[in-house]
Amino acid sequence: MWRIWRLYDPLRAMVVQGIFLFALAAMIHLVLLSTNKFNWLDGPRAKAVASQNAPMPTAVAAAVTGK
Repeated sequence: MWRIWRLYDPLRAMVVQGIFLFALAAMIHLVLLSTNKFNWLDGPRAKAVASQNAPMPTAVAAAVTGK
């Protein structure tokens, strides 16, 4: 193991590792904030309103077709 540290500067290796871990943690937090379930700042978003292309509910479809 000591031969590895002769190749790399320990201080530089720890600084690079710290920067990498901080960037990884920031990326994970941003991904979680972009989801609806795990967004702890805004809370869950409201459900989307039905679009015009959505199928009609069965009760309305039966009333329209007369079945």
